[in-house]
Amino acid sequence: MHKILKILVAVLSLFGIISLIRVLAAGDEAMETGEKAGLFEPMAYTAYVILGLAVLFVVVFVLKNLFTNTGSLKSTLIGIGAFAVVLIISYVVSGGDPMGYKNGDVMATEGESHMVGAGLIAFYILLAIAAVTMTFSGVKKVISK
Repeated sequence: MHKILKILVAVLSLFGIISLIRVLAAGDEAMETGEKAGLFEPMAYTAYVILGLAVLFVVVFVLKNLFTNTGSLKSTLIGIGAFAVVLIISYVVSGGDPMGYKNGDVMATEGESHMVGAGLIAFYILLAIAAVTMTFSGVKKVISK
């Protein structure tokens, strides 16, 4: 598996380097006028493949580790549950804004406004939790010294 991954990384790196050299050789003026706009597509596809592989490997190895180590599975489920509770509380507390907002050319619905409000409240709650946790951790370190 390690050899296959090394070969895959080498091939994708080589393809990316070749694409970069082609773009640099075309020059700025050709890119701005759109004459050589097709040179960016191979680089974009390479980036998409690399991103997809990275996400796939992260998900596979995280799931593998979770199911082989039951202690971490329990703590992960507790964290997911706590996050779900924060999202539910945020949704319940937030209200739809009666003021109309434009989403492009279309007016945003009350449901969309409600979801945006819930997202903002969830962000504020998680920010407060993070600040309290960091403060508590710092104070605990100072006291223990």
